[in-house]
Amino acid sequence: MDLPIIDLDLFLAGPRDSEAVVQECKKAADALIFYGALVLHDSRVSEDDNSTFLDLIEDYFAQPQEELKKDERPELGYQVGVTLENTEKPKCAVDEPCLRVIEALEPSERPLDISAHDPDPKCRFFWRMSEAPPYPTEFPGLNASNVVPTTSNLKERWSVTMEKWGKSMKSAVAVLADMVAIGLGISAETFSKAGRYGPHLLAPTASDLVKYGQKDTILAGFHTDLNFLTIHGRSRYPGLHVWARNTGKRIPVKIPPGNNLLVQAGKQLEHITGGLIKAGFHEVVVNDQTLAVIEERKEAFPDRPLIRISSTFFWHLSSDYDLIPIPVLNNKARVLRAERIKSGKFDGDETVYPPMKVGQQVRNELQHIALLA
Repeated sequence: MDLPIIDLDLFLAGPRDSEAVVQECKKAADALIFYGALVLHDSRVSEDDNSTFLDLIEDYFAQPQEELKKDERPELGYQVGVTLENTEKPKCAVDEPCLRVIEALEPSERPLDISAHDPDPKCRFFWRMSEAPPYPTEFPGLNASNVVPTTSNLKERWSVTMEKWGKSMKSAVAVLADMVAIGLGISAETFSKAGRYGPHLLAPTASDLVKYGQKDTILAGFHTDLNFLTIHGRSRYPGLHVWARNTGKRIPVKIPPGNNLLVQAGKQLEHITGGLIKAGFHEVVVNDQTLAVIEERKEAFPDRPLIRISSTFFWHLSSDYDLIPIPVLNNKARVLRAERIKSGKFDGDETVYPPMKVGQQVRNELQHIALLA
């Protein structure tokens, strides 16, 4: 099963009220409603920039653990700097509603078992890509300054590479937010205004395939993302699975080469739409395709670190934004849920989305995954 491909170039060429653009926006919104994910085509995105970024992050995580630990900031919930392996826990390992989602899937479509799963063996680095709010924020820890590695050969190219690739993905996902708003029938700038001062993060993950390269190893357990939209460049190694809401089927993700990115819905988007769009479930595992690429890269690039990097960016709403379901979307969510239940489809537990600041929602989620006390 292939995910829908959304043409960002068509939207940028405009005009926004043309029939073709409006239909593409509707296609984007429907893709997130029914799949929780989509492939985004943006000709402005450079595959070379992604490759340069992947090289840098591979080199970074090839350093000794004692060097990496210098960049940890646990007192900030690991929201800048490095998070080392076996720190972050998959929320679905302990979350009852999430476990019921797994139980409702056909046995052949379920994720690898995380019931006794230890914290994820992946590492992560968070690099903030945000605009400082022009007001005192209630959540300074979610808007902290970046950490720059001190190793000389990394420091020289770090900020330039991170900013260049981060800006490409930030621009793409921010424009998509406007497309989704139009497709949902609300003002085009609804989401982009709400996210202007969001603590957006360039957030590559790293999995050591020498230590964790055995088949059926869980690199990132079954979970959803806590932010608004997540966007990915192409990874060098397969292993990402997403689940379609409309079918409950597991989809091995394949991002087509050439100016394409993967986008997934997060919990902030679910909250503001009252569940009309649900945060997309996904996992990262070592499968047969991963093993095949490991062998190919060993032969082709024997001097490169054998590390799986995800080229990931988390787009957030502003921390001080009041996160409240938009009434018209909340009503549509109720109708869709009733239709799904009537047709015998499982749609997860009925969820209440209480009003709260985005920063509080982030704190709550960080506590669930053991990143914040």
